Amino acid sequence: MIVVASANSAGSASSSWVLVVAAVLVSGLLLAGPALRRRYPVAWWACLGFPVACIRVVRTWRRLMAGCGLAVSRKAALMVVSGLVGNGSAPPQPRVPHRGLIRPTRGGFWFLVRLLPGQVPEDFVKAAPAMAHDWEVHAVRVTTWKPGLVRVVASASDPLKAPQMPKQRGAGRLLRVAVGALETGAQWVIDLRAVPHWLIVGATRSGKSTLINALVAGLARQPVALVGIDCKGGMELSLYGPRLSALATNRAQAVKLLGALVDLTLDRMTVCRAARVRNVWGLPEDERPVPIVVIVDELAELFLVASRNEKEEAQAASTALIRLAQLGAALGVFLVVAGQRVGSDLGPGVTALRAQLAGRVCHRVADPGTAEMALGDLNPDALHAAQSITPEQAGTAVLASADGWDRARSHLVSEAEAERVAAEYAHLTPYVPELVTAGGGATSADDAPSVRLEQLDGEENE
Repeated sequence: MIVVASANSAGSASSSWVLVVAAVLVSGLLLAGPALRRRYPVAWWACLGFPVACIRVVRTWRRLMAGCGLAVSRKAALMVVSGLVGNGSAPPQPRVPHRGLIRPTRGGFWFLVRLLPGQVPEDFVKAAPAMAHDWEVHAVRVTTWKPGLVRVVASASDPLKAPQMPKQRGAGRLLRVAVGALETGAQWVIDLRAVPHWLIVGATRSGKSTLINALVAGLARQPVALVGIDCKGGMELSLYGPRLSALATNRAQAVKLLGALVDLTLDRMTVCRAARVRNVWGLPEDERPVPIVVIVDELAELFLVASRNEKEEAQAASTALIRLAQLGAALGVFLVVAGQRVGSDLGPGVTALRAQLAGRVCHRVADPGTAEMALGDLNPDALHAAQSITPEQAGTAVLASADGWDRARSHLVSEAEAERVAAEYAHLTPYVPELVTAGGGATSADDAPSVRLEQLDGEENE
């Protein structure tokens, strides 16, 4: 008996010490929480934020589902009432959608939910704001995972408030640039090998130019040819003049430059056919032509017409852009098309071009038609999110592709930074004689930097 009592006392003392240590640790985390959150947000989230969020989700799940109309009674209402009157039993608990395991992310968490019969994902999308308030997080987003399942993603804070520019080490992977941050906290990466052509829309001061600056600044470090079409007199893209292989500053120049690009693309097609490969990436590395990225700023300036002569120019520009979009991805020519307003009123060519631009980015826009043109054919949820961007959220955008959509914000690249990058990497500018004669750029091979574009017949430009 004495031995058993001693063991019980030792066990009680050990339990007490565990409780004391746990209380001290929790108190320390609570006191140091604000400082830890500011200096080490990821560590704070892993140690304190995520466990607290899990407790909130578990405690509120049943009543939250009932309050949002997502719970279903197990019995018909008449049977429930008769049971209560007959034997005074408690009403049966309603069925709620089954929630899966809560998994942490860098700045939030996610889990899967199995829908009850008769429910659709839109029911949970409508309940997302209520979830965010109950769980005290910045935002909750609901997307379809697969039939019968939805994915609930919560962000504890706003990762788009002040995205940090990643440290750039070398050129990185060819045609792949980190341009900002996603709402999930991950990097926003534009990979032209994966999604070759992009449409970027946004009103004045919405962040469209900032995104283009971030993309061009990243590509400037890589062995690619950058071609600019800026029909506003070159006010935007002239910042990168030293790094551009060609720049068109009006529609007449743009038509010539686009025509030269189409001819160059057809020549590359001939080379691939002779080599029996399906794209330029199948050619030997020493024979592969330099990739060309065409940046079109303010698409409307190419399509607006005021006379018959302008109509012919606009038609020529439209046809050339559509041909480049159809053929360019396999032949190393990529399009980044931007504009403040992009709508079907600009002509049928805009709709045909839009169909070829698989990557879409929509900032705050001045008219709903532009947002509809950018996102309407891909995802209605993305369209609604883009129309909700306020003027105070400059730089915030919704990006969408066939795989889904995300909210994102580009890194700020100032005009001074753009000019510095262009000057620093001017020696990487390929000399493309076919484009120089069409739309400006280096005037001779002597002016061209050390990286040069080879002739497709194998003869080097001197």
